[in-house]
Amino acid sequence: MSQTVALDVGLVVAAHGRHCVVESPEGERIICHPRGKGRGKSGDCVVGDRVRWQASGDEGVIEHIESRRNLLFRQDEWKTKSFAANLDQLLVLVAAEPVFSESQLARALIAAESADIPARIVLNKADLPTIAAARERLLPYGAMGIDVIEVALKTHPEAARARLHPLLDGKASLVLGPSGTGKSTLINLLAPDAKAQVGEISQALNSGRHTTTTTQWYWIDGAERRSALIDSPGFQEFGLRQIDAQQLAVLMPDLRRHATACRFYNCTHLHEPGCGVREALARGEISASRYRIYGEILAELVQRR
Repeated sequence: MSQTVALDVGLVVAAHGRHCVVESPEGERIICHPRGKGRGKSGDCVVGDRVRWQASGDEGVIEHIESRRNLLFRQDEWKTKSFAANLDQLLVLVAAEPVFSESQLARALIAAESADIPARIVLNKADLPTIAAARERLLPYGAMGIDVIEVALKTHPEAARARLHPLLDGKASLVLGPSGTGKSTLINLLAPDAKAQVGEISQALNSGRHTTTTTQWYWIDGAERRSALIDSPGFQEFGLRQIDAQQLAVLMPDLRRHATACRFYNCTHLHEPGCGVREALARGEISASRYRIYGEILAELVQRR
């Protein structure tokens, strides 16, 4: 491989620890290791990164990470966990069953808003009787302008494909969702070569020498490689310690639109007189569950300080 080709920009399509799989512009995949441990240069690659690398034997060395458009991550008291970079949109997958956590949904949307990543909610299992309850819980999200898409991935796959495919065209879309919501069904429906792509990753990682990759990039349009789904493993907690407590309401559209009516510029929306948010809550313009979630997250952020 020539020096010019070796230093071309590649795409990180899988990452586990300090092992990354980089895809060349021609579609070749090779396992790479970042050079050194310096954060910001080549030591913290995530899926979706564009990197510059060079060959080293039958593997590669990542020399530099190109500037990111965005990065979606969560942060708790102990660690920061990055999902993916350079995203065009976030799809939060929930289902009629099992009952989803609205707190986790809200936290994912806040993180996306903070990173300036557009988000949609995909509500699966629309064929179940419990869909009505799930639909009602999501009404506040539709009211604040978030697209809520109902599908039945298993029982009506073609209708789901027809509904989702235009929304994914030409985009890199990260799918987040708890186990049991149908993420694997979604990936297999929209990325027909998913198993083959997993096989390529396993082969690149020498099949079993490393544990399963934590995040995976799937092309959903074959050789065109314009549209991708990024699958990320489930999580139990979604910390938001990266958020400034004073900015929390700004990152929640339903609260933000009423916060401008507050008497005090630094209103916490908890107890101050003349609070536009609490007045909207009393009028039923902000849901009680959304306000409760705001209070829970704010308490965490204030406690952090």
